[in-house]
Amino acid sequence: MAKSSKLVAAKNERVLLVRRRRDRLWMFPGGRKRAGESERRCLRREISEELPKLRLGPMKLWKEVKGTNRRSGRKMSDAIFVAKKASGPLKIGDKKEIDKAAWRKPRGIRLTPTSRYIRDKHFPR
Repeated sequence: MAKSSKLVAAKNERVLLVRRRRDRLWMFPGGRKRAGESERRCLRREISEELPKLRLGPMKLWKEVKGTNRRSGRKMSDAIFVAKKASGPLKIGDKKEIDKAAWRKPRGIRLTPTSRYIRDKHFPR
């Protein structure tokens, strides 16, 4: 079972990304699961915390990814969901964690390791 969930939403050749305040790296929105929470429920909760005005259509599980962060050695386990539809203003809810949200081209920006993996697999060159 995945320990966190991520959202992939794309429109007009751009993807929805948020930027972490602590290291200024961009990532696909999402976060860690709470005890007893499903991957899908985790993602809905995280999106409502990070981007409370964002409205999502149906989400489909794309892939579950497990790996180890090469720098920290931390084991990662992510459920990656794809939303066919996302609309609404990108108003930041959790300003302690996130300082920006934007529809961006997925290349040419500093991404977290998990987000680089998602980009490379889901949006190959």
